[in-house]
Amino acid sequence: MRGTTINKFSLFSPFFSPPFLFMDSSQSIAREAAGLLTDIGAVRLAPADPFTLTSGKKSPVYVDCRRIISFVAVRRRLLDFAVEQLVRSGESKWDAVAGGETAGIPFAAFLAERLDLPMLYIRKQAKGFGRNRLLEGEWQANQRVLLVEDMMTDGGSKVHFIEALRAEGLMCEDLFVFFRYGIFGIPEPALRELGVTVTALATWDDVLTALPDAALSPADRQEVRAFLADPAAWQERHP
Repeated sequence: MRGTTINKFSLFSPFFSPPFLFMDSSQSIAREAAGLLTDIGAVRLAPADPFTLTSGKKSPVYVDCRRIISFVAVRRRLLDFAVEQLVRSGESKWDAVAGGETAGIPFAAFLAERLDLPMLYIRKQAKGFGRNRLLEGEWQANQRVLLVEDMMTDGGSKVHFIEALRAEGLMCEDLFVFFRYGIFGIPEPALRELGVTVTALATWDDVLTALPDAALSPADRQEVRAFLADPAAWQERHP
């Protein structure tokens, strides 16, 4: 498998607690969420062979949030955190939950069930036959929709989904992601222009805070820190 998988923590470590216990703060949630992502092998490092992100940018690190769907206990815990964060921000303001093709669809389904809301999903492109729609499901104009995705780098790939929802007369001003890179500007320029508010469980800063010194070699940690501090400069050195 490509890169180094960081798999330091077990479900019986301090990073995991019973799903019926809520954390005291967003910071505590972020730290535990980062630890759980690490635990399931979602955090990967490849400084010598950088990953290409959805945005087209290079990165020595990658978070594969799709792995969440296969780990029931971790999935349940992260969904607990998601609901807590969304309730704090006022989940009653949404009429439906939407997920983008493909990674956002299972997470939107999980959260729609938890929030007892209808679900929609958005295609990357219309099928070219049948009803030829980008948006699937049932909705009414002016309904308020929460867009759910697994992760976000610079936010550019989310613009298509937001614009597709708005084109159908829906109001989409909120985005939830399980992981946010948090290094390309907050709020991300693409989403700032659309007036979209982002809620996320964890960022790369949270992952590095959660990792003990022994989990990364000094050289790898320095490389990751260099990328997080100035991704543009790092990417110039790694075209």
